[in-house]
Amino acid sequence: MTTDPLLGRLVDGRYEISARIARGGMATVYLARDRRLDRDVALKVMHAHLADGVEGAAFVSRFRREARAAARLAHPGVVAVYDQGLDGETSYLTMEYVPGTNLRRELRATGTLDLGRALDVLEEVLGALAAAHRKGLVHRDIKPENVLITAEEQRVKVADFGLARAVTEVTSTATGTILGTIAYLAPEVITTGACDARTDIYSVGILAYEMLTGALPHDGSTPIQVAFQHVHEDIASPAERVDWLPPQVCALVLRFTARDPRQRPADGAAALEDLRAVRSQLEAHDPEILVRRADPPAGFVAPSSEATSDGAAPPTGGSSLDGDEIDAIPMTAVTPAPDTDLDVTGHLVDGGARPTERLIERDTTPVAVLETMPAGDAGQRRRRWPRVMAWVLALTVVTGGIGYGAWWWFEDGPGAWTTVPSGLASVPYDDAAAILAEHGLDTARTEANDDTVPQGSVVSLTPDEGARIRRDGTVKLVVSLGIRMVTVPDGLVGLQQADAEAALTAADVTAGPVDQEWSDTVPTGEVMDVSHDGGTSVPHTTKVTLTVSGGPAPATVTQQVGRDRADAQAALEDLGFAVAFTDDEASETVPAGRVIRQTPESGTQAHRLDTVTLTVSSGPPIIEVPNVVGQRTAAAQQTLKDAGFKVDTVKYLGGILDTVRFQEPETTAPKGSTVRITVW
Repeated sequence: MTTDPLLGRLVDGRYEISARIARGGMATVYLARDRRLDRDVALKVMHAHLADGVEGAAFVSRFRREARAAARLAHPGVVAVYDQGLDGETSYLTMEYVPGTNLRRELRATGTLDLGRALDVLEEVLGALAAAHRKGLVHRDIKPENVLITAEEQRVKVADFGLARAVTEVTSTATGTILGTIAYLAPEVITTGACDARTDIYSVGILAYEMLTGALPHDGSTPIQVAFQHVHEDIASPAERVDWLPPQVCALVLRFTARDPRQRPADGAAALEDLRAVRSQLEAHDPEILVRRADPPAGFVAPSSEATSDGAAPPTGGSSLDGDEIDAIPMTAVTPAPDTDLDVTGHLVDGGARPTERLIERDTTPVAVLETMPAGDAGQRRRRWPRVMAWVLALTVVTGGIGYGAWWWFEDGPGAWTTVPSGLASVPYDDAAAILAEHGLDTARTEANDDTVPQGSVVSLTPDEGARIRRDGTVKLVVSLGIRMVTVPDGLVGLQQADAEAALTAADVTAGPVDQEWSDTVPTGEVMDVSHDGGTSVPHTTKVTLTVSGGPAPATVTQQVGRDRADAQAALEDLGFAVAFTDDEASETVPAGRVIRQTPESGTQAHRLDTVTLTVSSGPPIIEVPNVVGQRTAAAQQTLKDAGFKVDTVKYLGGILDTVRFQEPETTAPKGSTVRITVW
């Protein structure tokens, strides 16, 4: 005969409970079938007393929040969280069902683990914690019961991420909350309640100590004694119990379990790195030690097959504060097959078949059939009268029960609940409110801007469409105010680009890509134009474009050397350049009035309004003419030629005396010009 009312029940119209797996201080775990996805799941149902009293609502809220946080973890070493919900007064969590065992049962079977196996377990646990710590999640309850081991691959999965926090934030006296985990709690949790990633590392260190030695480092007859030792006593080296343990391993355990959190690794990733470094050293220098296992503590007795087949918790060595020993209960709701072994997480061990359940047996109530007796049979009528009264009373009770059942159905039972109708998103508010009213639901209106939903229509609703809600419940509707509008600020033209963009940002207006235009009059970087006038109201998604001056346009300097002064100046000014002249220079090669050189040179890239400087030729240089009067003709001609002049000779009387009598010019003349000499 089973006494658990949830066995056989369909939770939330989806999860069919088939067996009870285990019970702890926080919840009872059931094996259930997800009818929607046709798969087995582990259904964790919170104890009803945790939701009672002043702190009940706070617990339910925290439980849901922690469940959502745990659901964000997607790691092969973490038991997946599929769903969480509330069915009437039943708060539940749907998790991955992992066929196999857990570390507590493995330790009960063997007492200790060989060094290599212990390091394997620690590596997988720290890998899962590293993934959680990266997301800002702390487990808070690392212990052998929460380290699951799959049946086929012997892979490790960590269960119950974050759920201990939901309980400990509400009450520190809930059944099993402190008693079941005190052996693994860090000192700072006991003294101040502080908890971070290093708290998990401490628990992992205790776990390592237990796997290697078969006992817990702190023992006591009461939880307060164990807590006192955690706070005031350093953990002894595991080598004091197992003398052959490598010093690197002992140092690692002591670093993980340092009382000062600052002396521990910062998080799971750092601890995992330390562990792998130690393992690499062992594999390089003494690989054979990895297969060595410590002897179980004195008094250890492995569980017999009879002890495990009836669902009773097997004996264990170590501290009396063993969490599995505290959390486990006899499986009164399940009758296992002869070869079935169940661990406290509900996993079938050693390939056992799924347990069969005893159904609840109830007597049926017969329906009264009143017979019509003969009118003359008064004696028989008198004998039957008590029986008739009994049947009438029974019918009255049954009718009252039906009435009460109907009242319960519509007041607290399934009939008191309905679902939020679908199709309300983007519907005008009045229409949505009318639809909800037809379903017996009230509405609460809030308003918010929305880029896509028209003004006055529903943006979202809480609870969401399809969610379960009491028939007299209220649905919160967020109604669209339309797209949010912003105002383009005034006075942007004439500002520098950076200042104009800062003004747009301050007005919550989005600045679009900048357009650049060349300008001979607007300084570089100054705003010349804006795509929307100042004071204009625009949707907040509108991008306002600034037109910014790039300064004078680029231009290429053309060749002006050899050109006439006026022509060169006109050509450059047509290109937008300013023209400047230096003093004219004499030139023996460039005729007077033509450009000798320019700066910048031809082909140079410049900008309009830049200055091009020209140097113009003044013609050949003026030099002194040598005086050749009185010289012989040949000597005079040679002297003038050497001075850079041409010579024109005029002879009278045939130049009979061969003497220069006159020359023209006499003083100075342009170099290269002609000097006339008269000879007779």
